[in-house]
Amino acid sequence: MQKFQLFIDGKWLDTNESLDVVDKFSQEVYARVAKADEEMVDKAITSAAKAFEQKKLSPYERYQILHKASQLIADEKEELAMIITKEAGKPLKQARAEIDRSAQTFLVAAEEAKRIHGEGVPVEAAPGSENRMAFTIKVPVGVVGAISPFNFPLNLVSHKVAPALAAGNAVVLKPASKTPISALKLAEILDKAGLPKGLLQVVVGSGSTVGNQMMKDERIALYTFTGSAKVGLKLKQETGLNRLILELGNNSPVIVDKEADVELAAKTIAAQSFAFAGQVCISVQRIYVHEEVQELFLDKLKELMDELKIGDPTDPETDVGPMIAEDEAERAEEWIQEAVKKGATIFYGGEREGALLQPTILTDVKPEMRVVCEEVFAPIASVIPFSDLKQCIQEINQSDYGLQGGIFTQNIDTAYYAAKHVEVGGLMINDGSQYRVDLMPYGGVKDSGNGKEGPKYSIEEMTEERLIVMNLKV
Repeated sequence: MQKFQLFIDGKWLDTNESLDVVDKFSQEVYARVAKADEEMVDKAITSAAKAFEQKKLSPYERYQILHKASQLIADEKEELAMIITKEAGKPLKQARAEIDRSAQTFLVAAEEAKRIHGEGVPVEAAPGSENRMAFTIKVPVGVVGAISPFNFPLNLVSHKVAPALAAGNAVVLKPASKTPISALKLAEILDKAGLPKGLLQVVVGSGSTVGNQMMKDERIALYTFTGSAKVGLKLKQETGLNRLILELGNNSPVIVDKEADVELAAKTIAAQSFAFAGQVCISVQRIYVHEEVQELFLDKLKELMDELKIGDPTDPETDVGPMIAEDEAERAEEWIQEAVKKGATIFYGGEREGALLQPTILTDVKPEMRVVCEEVFAPIASVIPFSDLKQCIQEINQSDYGLQGGIFTQNIDTAYYAAKHVEVGGLMINDGSQYRVDLMPYGGVKDSGNGKEGPKYSIEEMTEERLIVMNLKV
C-alpha cells in the first residue's frame, strides 16, 4: 500500500485523515493520500501568497525550471504512465501518450516564459502628448487557484501549472480526488527541477471542503477550472470579480458530408469516440452523417469497432478500459436504456460489466434525448442522418455547448461554410472533434466555458497588462 502526503511550502505533510485511491480496473485500493482540512488549505494559500511576494524568478529562471521539469517527465514516462493507468483506468498506450503531451506542455510553457512582452502605445499622436512615450508590460496576477479533473490527471494539471509558473505566479492546485497521485508526482518533479518552495502547493480533498475554501479566499487572484458546467457556474458566482478560465462541458458534433472520405471519417471517429472510454471533453458524441453515405459509414464504423480491444488497461493492446467508477458506468447505461425506451436503437454495444461499458453506437435518436443534448462522458455516440447541411448546422447549434467539432468533406465550399457557421471554439476539417495539440488555443463558447488553454494563451489570461507612460523633458 503506497502512501502519499500533501505538498505545502515545499514540504511533504501528513494529516489525520486520508482518502483511498482505487485501481479502476481491479477496484482494489492501491494507495492512500493525505486529505486536507481547512487549516491545511489556509496554510497552502498563505504559503503561495508569501512565495509570490518574496520569490520572484526572472523569465530565464522560469524557463530553466520548466525545461528541466519537461525532461524529468519524459525520463519518468513509464512510471507516470502506470500511475495514470492505475488511478484513472486509462489504457496504457493512451497514458503513455499523455506523458508525452505533458512533457511537451512544459516545454512549450518554458519557451513562452521567455516571450512575455508588452507593446508600444503611440500616445504622442494625441494633441498635448507630444513629449510623452508609453508602453505596456505584462505582470503576473499573483496566486492562481487550479482545480483539475480526473480524465487527464497529468496533462490537464500541466496546462494549469506550467503556464501559471511561466507567467511568474504562485499556484495552489486541487487535483481530482479520484486521481491525485499524478499531481503529487508532478510536485515532486518540479521540486527536483529547482522550483522555489511555496510557488506550488498541492492540496487533496473534496470539492465541498478544499474547493469551496479556495473559492472564497480573496488571496487567490485567478481560478483555472476544468469540469462540469454546473460547478463552473458555481465557481463564477462564488468568486465575484476574480478572473476565471473555465473549461466546461461539451457534446462534440462531427459532420460526415456526402463528399467525405468515408473510410477516413469512420476510422477517425472510431478512435475518437471511445478513447479513455469516452471520458474526454472533446470525444465525438453527435455524428451527423449525410443520408447518401449513412449505410456505408455505419458498415465501416462497425468493422473498426469490432477491432477495439476492451478490458485491462495495463495491457498495452487495450483500446477501451473501465470508466472512472462503476456508478458512472451505471449512469451511462441508464442513459442508453432511457434513449431506447424513447425510440432509439442500439446499433452496436450497449452492454456493461462492472465499470466496463462496451463502446456503443445509437441510431434513431432525437435531439431531446440526454445522450444527444447533454454531455454523455462515456463510450457512447449517436449517428444522426441529415440531407441539408444548413439545417444540420442549425440543429448542431441548438446545443448549450460549443467546445470543438469537426467536419469530413472534400468540398472546400462546404468546409468553409461549416467553419463560418458551426458555433464552437475550434472546428477540425477532415478530422474529429478530439484533435488537440498542446500549443494551440483551446477553449469553448456558450456553456463550454470561457478563456483559453495552451501555454501561450493561458499566459495571456494569467498576466495583467500594465500601461507605463513617461512624461519626457525634450
